[in-house]
Formats: sequence, structure tokens, C-alpha cells
Amino acid sequence: MKRIIVFSVFLIASATALVNCNGSKNLASKINLFPVDQDRQLGAQVAAEIDGNPKEYPLLDSASNKEIYQYLYKIRNTILNSGQVKYKSEFAWRLRIIHDDSTLNAFCTPGGYIYVYTGIMKYLDNEAQLAGVLGHEIAHADLRHSTRQMTQMYGVQTLLSIIAGNQQQLAQITAGLVGLKFSRNHESEADKASVTYLCPTVYQADGGAGFFEKIAAAGGSRQPQFLSTHPNPENRIEAFKNYKIEMACQGVNDFTSEYKRIIAKLP
Repeated sequence: MKRIIVFSVFLIASATALVNCNGSKNLASKINLFPVDQDRQLGAQVAAEIDGNPKEYPLLDSASNKEIYQYLYKIRNTILNSGQVKYKSEFAWRLRIIHDDSTLNAFCTPGGYIYVYTGIMKYLDNEAQLAGVLGHEIAHADLRHSTRQMTQMYGVQTLLSIIAGNQQQLAQITAGLVGLKFSRNHESEADKASVTYLCPTVYQADGGAGFFEKIAAAGGSRQPQFLSTHPNPENRIEAFKNYKIEMACQGVNDFTSEYKRIIAKLP
């Protein structure tokens, strides 16, 4: 109870600061009234909902697809061990594969629960591209974009109610996290972070650009719905490449042959 009271005082003080800043949208988008342990709690609840909904989220069994999972764990661990992930030790970073070839997507919940669709794995050409996508999704959690956006969406009173234990509101918010659409600013931040994470590694640090290059080359014939609210793919390709140059990244490997070997093992 003492912890709730102390945090409530913090929320009220933060709300006052927002009012004193004349409700600046730019400032509000950068403020996060959730504590870090709330990211972990929300992420764990989303993961539990996904685990319990195999019809919508048919997860590949990690035991019977051990080599594929080990391959993705290696990519994930390379990113986490880059020295650039702020919450490397605080978040779960659990990774699961969703067996859905029609969906070109991956996402990461608050607290670091990572999900990758087989559709995007089969769509990409090499390991560096997948590393770029994973880096982007890890960045959304590491930069705490979900709870930053929820601070803006729900406001102080709702957050106070959640912290006080309003399970109905918490369940509603948890359900919305899976389909949460990030702002253009958050997407750009995650793109840059992806390059930052890969820069110290052997990967081509702008690997994340590969996905958008394929989308652009296809002329939108298979453009994921979520891209309709995101920055233009061509602009993102240029941004990825510029970040790599600015950071003087030296990695050149894409591991195409190994990637194709692993992808051939997907059901």
C-alpha cells in the first residue's frame, strides 16, 4: 500500500507538470508515467493471453522446432549483448514464433516478450535483415514506447486506477497492447535503435532496411496494413543507411546461406 501511495503522489506531480507546460503534445509524447516494473507486468499478461489463444496465435512448439528457435535465440542474444540495450537485464526477452505465413509482422510487448511471424521470416532474404527487424521490435520495448503511448492515451486518473488494482481496466489495456500502433516518431526512434544495436556486431547494421526495400520493390502489392500509418518505406530505407554511415558501422555479414537453410526447416 505504501508503494501505491508514493507512486500516486509521483503521478499527480507529473500531471501538474504537464498542465504547467500548457499541454504540449511534444512533451507529453516523451513522458512515461508507468514504472518499469509495470512494463514487465503488462508484458507478462499479454504473453499469457497469447499463450492461451492458439487459434489467433498458433505458436510453434520450441521443443519440436529446437534448431529454428536456437537460431533466433542466437540473433536475439547478439543484439542484447551489443552493450546498447538499456533494459537487457530487467526485461524477459522471451521469443516465440507465430505460425502464420500470411502475416508480415513481428512485435515486442512491454517487458520484452518478442513474437515473430513465419510470414516475415519466409519473406526476408537473410539473417541481417531479420536481425534488423528484431532490433527494431526490441527497441520498442527497450525505449518503452507502449507505456509512453499509453501515458498519452489514458491519462493520469486511469493510470492511478490501474496501479490501485482495477483489474477490468488493466485487462482492457492489456488486450489493446498486441495491436497497438506506434506513432511515426516512435517508429523512427526504433529504426535508429536497430542500427545502434547492430552497429557493434558483425551484421550489416542497416539490415532493417532490407524489409522496406522488398516492400518498395513489390510496389505495395503485399504491403502490411500497419505500414499505412508508418513513415514512407523509401524514407525509412534512406534513414537506415544514413544512420549506418553516421555511426561508422563496420559489420558486413548477412549470412544468407545459413538463413535459407534454417528457413527451409519451417513448417
